[in-house]
Amino acid sequence: MATFVLIPGGWHGGWAFADFVARLRRSGHEAYAPTLTGLDAAPAVAAGRVNLDTHIDDVLGLLAVEDLSEVILCAHSYGGMVATGVADRAPERIAALVYLDAFVPQDGQSWWDLAGDDYRKIAIERARRDGFSVAPPDNLDSRCTPHPLASFVQALRLKGHPSKIARRVFVYASGWSATPFTAQYQRLRDDPAWTVHTLDCGHDVINAAPDAVMEILTGVIRDLSS
Repeated sequence: MATFVLIPGGWHGGWAFADFVARLRRSGHEAYAPTLTGLDAAPAVAAGRVNLDTHIDDVLGLLAVEDLSEVILCAHSYGGMVATGVADRAPERIAALVYLDAFVPQDGQSWWDLAGDDYRKIAIERARRDGFSVAPPDNLDSRCTPHPLASFVQALRLKGHPSKIARRVFVYASGWSATPFTAQYQRLRDDPAWTVHTLDCGHDVINAAPDAVMEILTGVIRDLSS
């Protein structure tokens, strides 16, 4: 049995992983998919008070409250910013990092730095309503909610080093033309510290290719047990 924590991407809540969480649990694993602060259907905290540190603290709080250890921390898209911060601050609780078409930031980088011009333009245009939150793009699930702008803009400050997590996996979704992850994929595939997979699917990797993702995660479990 393994323990998974899945961190959603921008504009999404834990609901985005509901089917996959159920599948993991049917397979005998523990699985959690938190909805980050400010991304609830009715947010209890104003968007102007939420930044990247807030989201890192959300996941750190889950790990502490549930007393989770040997966690396989999986992140999608923006969630990679959060996962990297969590692994940096609580490496003793993390067994593996799995980036599912997700950002892998270095110290001092933000989503804003890594997302590229097209997504920065989306953020600017869709933050005009209140200046604090970015309305979801029109093509996303109707359950998506505005995303706190500061969490996109705040730079990640690493206090230790996430490379202490020996098992690191990156999954590159090659089936969408607007991907901002190509340069990152090209960098990581040549790094012996990383295991890199390519899936011919769109950005919503878990829901687009659940069997392939399950196979990758099963391989992670097997490697950790060997």
